[in-house]
This record gives sequence, structure tokens and C-alpha cells, in this order.
Amino acid sequence: MNGALNPFGRAYEIIRKSTSGAILLPQNPSIDATLAAISLADVINTMVPSKHISIACENPPKNDLISPDRIQTAITTKGNNLIISFPYTDGSIDKVDYNIQGNSFNLVIIPRSESSKLNPEQVRFSYTGGTVDFIITMDAPTLNSLGSIYLDNQQMFQGKEIINIDRHLTNAMFGSVNVVDKASSSLSEMVFKLLSGLPEVEINRETASSLYAGISAATNTFSSYSVNADTFEIASKLLRLGAVKKRLASLQPLAPKTPLNAFDSPKPAPVQEADQTPQDWLKPKIFRGGGLI
Repeated sequence: MNGALNPFGRAYEIIRKSTSGAILLPQNPSIDATLAAISLADVINTMVPSKHISIACENPPKNDLISPDRIQTAITTKGNNLIISFPYTDGSIDKVDYNIQGNSFNLVIIPRSESSKLNPEQVRFSYTGGTVDFIITMDAPTLNSLGSIYLDNQQMFQGKEIINIDRHLTNAMFGSVNVVDKASSSLSEMVFKLLSGLPEVEINRETASSLYAGISAATNTFSSYSVNADTFEIASKLLRLGAVKKRLASLQPLAPKTPLNAFDSPKPAPVQEADQTPQDWLKPKIFRGGGLI
């Protein structure tokens, strides 16, 4: 594969030469796009531990297959500013303080008396203040579809290499590299093709399972019209790599079945009684010269 002649090759070079990047998802991302983003970030971070690839989305999806700490609501960079994050309910914190004891800096978070104390397992740490060398957009037909992730950070996009991975028919081709396959069955299938072109990449069982689940969700268990021979070939490769099949119910709710009596049967029109004929109308009429008797 000649990297100078195709978008996959150009994407490889950008990822190889850079030290930090961000994978960005659109508003209300699909399970397929989310799992594809996580798989791509995991492989890049494992391939080159010195790289820092984060994932951001304005409203990360909630799903059993996705760990809540994998996706941030803001672009995180490998800077020097430590960010401590945890779930917050308006009015639940009384005050934030700090103290220094010996060589330790202690951040003290005091909840209100009626609020629950902070669960240490829900605390997340990240860094900001740095920059990203490249940006990967996943399943975003336009930059505006990223929502606040783009609108609040437009200066961060200026002068950056943007790898646009998508399969929308309406994609605006806004990237410096556009990996857009409108005939692809899923984003997970496209990411597998991208990773397969990197000779140093090893797809482990967890990543294979995520990509397989993404394809299954996007194709409604391989039943959509977009499924083709490539889809089945990639699925078989993922299974050989140890992919574990996930329950479809955990991936994507099936469309509710229409009950047999969903449509109202036409009701018969009420029977209208005919006007009764007056009794004197039935009596014989007698005509005489002077008129009707």
C-alpha cells in the first residue's frame, strides 16, 4: 500500500509522527462510532506508550459496553494542569479547601450535610494545558456536528491535521485527510482496515471484541443492506483474533414489534332508523269532485 496515494496511508503517517491527539465524537454518538473510537485510541496508546490519545464527546453514551471514564466531555491534552473530576449534583458541595501537611498538598472537598460523601472510585484524573498534534473526527459529517467540543475550541482546530473518518453520504470532506467510505457497513469496519495497515499493530482480544460488537450494532447483527463480503471477512478475522460476541440487546434496542391490534378496525356506522311512515299515509284515499276526503 502506497501511503502517498491513499487516505489510509496519509493517516498512518500523521499518527506515526505525532505525539498527542484527540478522537472526537459527534453529539449522540452511535455505539458503533464509540467502540470504534475506543478501539483506535487503545491500539495507538498501546503501540506507542509515549503517545497520548484522548477521546471526547459533548454527551458520552451510557452503555454497559463502555466504561464511563473512557470518554471525556472536553478535549484533554497532555499538559501540566491536573484536573480532578467526579460526578456532581448542583448544591451538593459546601466548599472546596486545601491544606499542606509536610510534603503533601491536600485538596479538601466538603459536601453539604444532606449530601452523600464523595466516592473515591468515581474520581478521575487528567491533564490539560497542552496541545494536540492531530485530531481524528469519528462519524461526524461536519465539524459543527461535534457540538460544543468544536464550537468552544475552534482555535484548537486551526492549523491541525484533521483525520476525518466517516461513512455519511453528506460528509463535507473537511479534513486534511478524509477517510470516508460511504459504502462501508460501519465505522468499526473502517477502523479495522486502518489498523490492519499498520505492521506494528497487534489487535488483542478486547479490541477485537469491541470492533465486532460495533459492526454487529451498526448492521443489526449483519442483517442490514450495507453488509457485504468485506463485512463478513472482517468479522471472521475478528473472531479468529478472539472476539467475544456480545448480546445484541446490550448494543442496540430492537425496534418494538407492532401488536396485532395496533391499528383500530373500522367501526361500523351506527344504524339509522328510517323515519316511520305516518299511519294515515297508508290509508286509502278517496277522491270526490269537491276534493280529497
